[in-house]
Amino acid sequence: MKSYRKELWFEVPGRRGFVNITPQVEQCLKESSVNEGLVLVNAMHITASVFINDDERGLHHDYEVWLEKLAPHQPTSQYRHNVGEDNADAHMKRQIMGREVVVAVTRGGLDFGPWEQIFYGEFDGRRRKRVLVKIIGA
Repeated sequence: MKSYRKELWFEVPGRRGFVNITPQVEQCLKESSVNEGLVLVNAMHITASVFINDDERGLHHDYEVWLEKLAPHQPTSQYRHNVGEDNADAHMKRQIMGREVVVAVTRGGLDFGPWEQIFYGEFDGRRRKRVLVKIIGA
């Protein structure tokens, strides 16, 4: 069995954003030379997310609107966590969108369904954060 680990680093210039990281994960898979196995991709920060969905701009806009309704940023005084901070909503948005994804590797490729892509979701950006890619298999 082979094991591969790599950290990917991202810095989203705004407070929130979605980045399609499928090409970087595919590059990691190529570097790992695993043909059959599993890929784990997880956000290593508690105000960021990794999720799988369609790479469609309208959907990303809808996520922004939906998440802001569920966990609005303003007023920051509504959250106890925000004593000295302003990112409580980012923690909640991460909880909703998820920490990690696992994708099967089949014949050396990511075994996706139609339209599936891997995304990094940032909810408290403007600084460098990392995503772990862990690949195991043969």
